[in-house]
Amino acid sequence: MPFPRLRTYLGEFFSGRQRAFYVRGYFALLLLVGLLCFRDYGVSWDEEVLRSNAMVSAKYIAGMVAPAWTARQPKFATVHAIEGNRDNDHGVLFELPVVVLAKVLGVNDSRDYYLLRHLAVFLVFAGGVWALYRLGSRYLRSWRWGLLVSFGLVLSPRFFAESFYNGTDIVFLALFTLGAYTLTRLLRRPSLARAAVHGLATAAAVDVRILGVLLVALTVGMLLLESGFGATGRPRRWLLARALAVYLTVLPVAVVAGWPYLWAAPVQHFGDALLRFSRYTAWDGHMLYLGRIIAARQLPWHYAPVWIFVTTPLAYTAAFLLGVGGVLVALLRRPIAHLRTFEGRLDVLILGWFSLPILLVIGLHSVIYDGWRHLYFVYPALLLLAGRGAQLLWHAGRRGVLLRRLAVAAAVVAGLEMAYTAGRMVGAHPQEQVYFSFLPPGTAGRLFECDYWGLSYRQGLEWIARHDSAPVLGVAAPNDGLIEKNLALVRRPDRLRFRLVGAARARYYLSAYRTHPAPYPDSIGREIYRVRAYGLRVLSVFRRPGR
Repeated sequence: MPFPRLRTYLGEFFSGRQRAFYVRGYFALLLLVGLLCFRDYGVSWDEEVLRSNAMVSAKYIAGMVAPAWTARQPKFATVHAIEGNRDNDHGVLFELPVVVLAKVLGVNDSRDYYLLRHLAVFLVFAGGVWALYRLGSRYLRSWRWGLLVSFGLVLSPRFFAESFYNGTDIVFLALFTLGAYTLTRLLRRPSLARAAVHGLATAAAVDVRILGVLLVALTVGMLLLESGFGATGRPRRWLLARALAVYLTVLPVAVVAGWPYLWAAPVQHFGDALLRFSRYTAWDGHMLYLGRIIAARQLPWHYAPVWIFVTTPLAYTAAFLLGVGGVLVALLRRPIAHLRTFEGRLDVLILGWFSLPILLVIGLHSVIYDGWRHLYFVYPALLLLAGRGAQLLWHAGRRGVLLRRLAVAAAVVAGLEMAYTAGRMVGAHPQEQVYFSFLPPGTAGRLFECDYWGLSYRQGLEWIARHDSAPVLGVAAPNDGLIEKNLALVRRPDRLRFRLVGAARARYYLSAYRTHPAPYPDSIGREIYRVRAYGLRVLSVFRRPGR
């Protein structure tokens, strides 16, 4: 073997070993952090609803398999039948296995169940981080850039916090990212097996949120684009056509298999779920936005873009804008030539992934609430475009001294902000979900909702339990449901001491200021405990005199 070939071989071998070491170490550390943190978060608004919806499907399946046994189960006695269930339009592909696993493991206490669920949400999120790493490595043609992009997802405070309890939006983000990755594999090297795998990934996303049908539109569009600009002959176009046929065959079968509500009447029930989604009116509450209380059904067009901007680290936003600019310049300067490259077609995919859902929300006046959580699944595309922008700037630094200094300065500033963000996350734990990127605490608390999930109530309840040994603890809140939900995670001996009573009779009054940014009057009681994060007042515990 000639010496140059030997040197090349050894270089590739040790480079591969280096890659495996860093990648495995990175994901091992991510899993370790998850195992250390999953016990720390409270119970969010949606968790009990999602559990109940999964129980409806579990009862339905059990009734089909063993009707006599199902009728004897006390846990199913209060569970609604699947016919007429108001949440049938929500898929149960994630929640149902968690419910079944809890049953298999003999989990009976609510605290144990929610801890198990929080760990499960995080594990799916970690899978989404892996999919983003693989997608970023392919898109940016470097495993190091892929790791950096995926780390941006981990180092996004709101996403990190929600990766432990948001079993809808975070799980959907992870599965949508996995679907985007399997799509790039299919485009890069079409085969019938890869088409089937992509069909399964798409079905998994649909079976969590029906909005996963966007993956179908992206898949058809990208296969057509690949056929027009990437295929070099008739055999490859024929292979793409057969791959599309396999995909469209596997997809509906897998969607129906993973969504029990569809089993009785697949076409009709899927159409009903899609119609309910397009005309969503189940929640008509009010929110604090830009200092005003507004109705969820009357959102201004800028609601989602503003929330994205104020909750995304500035370095990511700047790199994203640079990446979008670079993509648009490449597409407008030489559109045909750029689309004939695989990287150019991926530019179209990533740009469409990010922009189309946001434009649809604005154009259709869709109801979204709780910040921009319903659009979280576009965030990986934002990070990929941010990686594209950072890469463009880094490569431009090779063209001259001035550009090199600019690139180095930008990298230093971005690194410092990432380190600062990490430090703020540690200081705010476990309330990272109230993160704002650049707004001063006073401004953020006055303009926007902070703990709209209600997680901080757990911290307040546990503080009361530690500091008051009374056998009965009367508590109240603006919405008692948040106390009831978070009591589920309080240790059982302390949980049994709490009583939900009216505000006038309560010894303690708790508030997370969701739509009440102003201080409470003295008549509500004396503030004896406060949860703070990022300088924000997240929750207050008031003690009523004489009770």
